[in-house]
Amino acid sequence: MTRLSLLLATAAIAAASVATAQTRHDSSAPINFGADHIELQDKAHRTILAGNVSVKQAEMTLNAARVTVSYRGEIAGGPSPEAQRIDASGGVIVTRPDQSARGQYAVYDLNKRVITMLGGVTLIQAGNTVNGSRLTITLDTGRAVIDGSGVRGSAPGTAGTTSSGGRVTGTFSVPKRN
Repeated sequence: MTRLSLLLATAAIAAASVATAQTRHDSSAPINFGADHIELQDKAHRTILAGNVSVKQAEMTLNAARVTVSYRGEIAGGPSPEAQRIDASGGVIVTRPDQSARGQYAVYDLNKRVITMLGGVTLIQAGNTVNGSRLTITLDTGRAVIDGSGVRGSAPGTAGTTSSGGRVTGTFSVPKRN
């Protein structure tokens, strides 16, 4: 095996350990939230949270400037609403035990139990850092996948732009050797 092959194999193993080391998430746990402002749009089946938004489910927390929760059912006069999807924007941070991710946008599909983050994404876990344009976290397995295509980050207050051919970059920690 050539030295380059060995280095690539080592990087792939390290990347796999970053991507799969997380435990399962309890996506059936209640969702608690806090925000500076809330707007209920019951006929549209959504709630808009704005200003220092914090959404917590089990051991996972999502913080953002703005969050829209889409739900099934009605608050007034109907069956209890069930959250279906959470869309977050503005400096989104998702934290789980031993893992944090940052990006400009995030979508949490509660039915599929998948979080997709876009726009200058950074994933930090166990001393390892990986950067890309799109991060997908499958909560049932804890698997995280980052790629370089999709929406790229942009200056605050402006929309992201689509990019093809982006790259994933990062730093893997190395055990101390004597």
